[in-house]
Parts: sequence; structure tokens; C-alpha cells
Amino acid sequence: MRLRTSLTSPFGRKPRMAALRLGFADLEILNADTTDPADEIRQDNPLGKVPLLILDDGRRVYDSRVILECFDHMAGPGSLIPVAWDDRLRTLTFQSLADGVTDAAVLVSYETRYRSEEIRSQKWLDHQRGKIIRGLSSLTHTAPDPTRFDVATISTACMLGYLDWRKQVDWRADFPALVAWLDAFRAAAPEFDATARDPA
Repeated sequence: MRLRTSLTSPFGRKPRMAALRLGFADLEILNADTTDPADEIRQDNPLGKVPLLILDDGRRVYDSRVILECFDHMAGPGSLIPVAWDDRLRTLTFQSLADGVTDAAVLVSYETRYRSEEIRSQKWLDHQRGKIIRGLSSLTHTAPDPTRFDVATISTACMLGYLDWRKQVDWRADFPALVAWLDAFRAAAPEFDATARDPA
């Protein structure tokens, strides 16, 4: 199998973490540049987005949520997504929340990095930061168990890691409970530090 992604993508980090935990030693990680019109990512995924999983039979699988579902199937149901319905629903909902916050954070990053200050939309930035703040606030009240390793905790950790890097909001000062959550997850899941942009 081959995974086309970027080492800076929070969504690409999710399957990289999962592959380490599940022991997919044969997974080849290939760099993709979504800003390059000549990059094959645009032929493999019409959306031109990462991550993209290329299965041994040639099938192309995207996005990160579907890739994690694929990994769960390969490793055995329940490896990353609970089988029991109530647990499954709760876990997938946490994943959706974390991914939504990450989406908003990526949009903030693009607006501030790729648009000059005079044409940036403060209304747009406030709208996206509102999603981030509401999502983090919700997780402060109810978060997935940080000692578990599943799609909920993977997604939440990758979201916080991305906010640490791009600093769209000062989440560490405003949400100290999530700082403790990430510390607990890192202690339970060495895959998080192993997939950092610049692992030690």
C-alpha cells in the first residue's frame, strides 16, 4: 500500500499514526504537493487533496476518515472504530467534531498565509475561529478517553497538534483541560510524537 500525503497535513497525520499502531510496516509514505498542478494527486483524487491511500489492487481511497475505516477493516473490526453501535456513534461523532475544527483551522491558515492583509476578510476569519472555539469548548466538557487509541482520539490529537503549529487560536491558554488531555494521549500513544513534522 502507498499513502500519498504531506508531513504537515493534520489529516495525513491521522493514517500515519494509525498505520504505526496497527503495524502496517509495508505502507509506503509518498509526498504529495497539492499546490503543484503537475502532481499526480489531482489524477488520483479529483479533489486534489491529501491524504490518499493506494491499495495493492490499485484502488484509490480518500479522505482520512475513509482511510481509517479501511485500516479498521484490514486490522479487524474494532481496531480503530468500536463495533458496538452506541460506542461507534459516539466515537465517529467525536471524529467529525475534531475534523470540523481542523477544517476551520486550515481555512484560517489559508486566509492569513495566502491573502495579503488588505484583502483578508475579518468576517470570514471570525466565522472560522468561532467554529474552532465552539468545538474546543465542547471538547472541554466532553472529550474522548485519551488513553484509548481510536478515530476519535487520533483526530482530536491531530487537531490540537495543528493548532499548536499554526496557532489559529491560543488554545493552550484558553482551554487548559485540553492541554492535560493531549499530555495524557501523548503518554498513551507514542505514535503522536513519532509522526510530528520534525520527530526528535
